[in-house]
Amino acid sequence: MLHVWQANWGFRIAECPCDLHLTDYITERAITDKTIYHFGTGDHHHVGISQAENGSRNSVLGITASTGEHESYVQLVIQRPEIVRWYNAVFGDIYMVNRQLLPDLDIVTLFHICEFRTEQNDSYGALTDREMLDLLTDKLRPGGLMMFFPGSYAWKMAEPIVNAWAEQPNIAFVEKYKSLIIYKKLANGR
Repeated sequence: MLHVWQANWGFRIAECPCDLHLTDYITERAITDKTIYHFGTGDHHHVGISQAENGSRNSVLGITASTGEHESYVQLVIQRPEIVRWYNAVFGDIYMVNRQLLPDLDIVTLFHICEFRTEQNDSYGALTDREMLDLLTDKLRPGGLMMFFPGSYAWKMAEPIVNAWAEQPNIAFVEKYKSLIIYKKLANGR
């Protein structure tokens, strides 16, 4: 049986400011016309809604393993169909992501890496956190950004995976921005 997240995550900025800090970063850097893959939509759908409303022409593909969060997305776009042009949220397990179904990406948010992976995912052949990270890196365009949230409750597990991944010659640290750590995929390891 699919590993499903049983809760809906509200917009609790004090506990988890990463989505707000992502949208602050996009606004401050005047990022436009990008494709964003967002792991963990939250019941608030802040990232997708903000990009649909701000005129940036950034397209957001979100993924959630919470049936409640996905249902709130369905209700959102029924009430506000203009949102669906710029924001789509799919229900599924990120560890079952299929590279053939993903577009080329400009920004990937893995704020919740290692939070959701358990032996239940093993029962149906899901990717590991590192395999998922590598697959999404492959889909990231040169110059694209990979973002992490060290405030995650699972960061102690995620940090060694991210640090090993960051040693690749085609990955460069960009900056720490508020609660986020940001890396860039380089072209040809430069």
